[in-house]
Amino acid sequence: QVQLVESGGGLVQPGGSLRLSCATSGFTFSSYAMSWYRQAPGKGRELVATISPGGRTTYADSMEGRFTISRDNTKNTVYLQMNSLKFEDTAVYYCNTVRLGMSYWGKGTLVTVSS
Repeated sequence: QVQLVESGGGLVQPGGSLRLSCATSGFTFSSYAMSWYRQAPGKGRELVATISPGGRTTYADSMEGRFTISRDNTKNTVYLQMNSLKFEDTAVYYCNTVRLGMSYWGKGTLVTVSS
């Protein structure tokens, strides 16, 4: 079955960086777009970035220039490099893919930006 497992979250100071990873299995990773979403405390889930099977990337306006999504099709893994982190980036970050009309999610990884 499709599995998505996020890792790499943690506590970071404002201005710092983190790299999130999402290891996948159960489907042909290279054929599907992958996305990162996040959910801040008390808020709804929002799209952070998407990468197409061919590597084309799109970002939410507030993240563009600070976050970079990438993928390694040899490792079935998608990454999110986050730089210049701000307090408001504190959230649980989720990996997502849509396959055959079904949306799949990992359990998320918590990123806390605090001094």
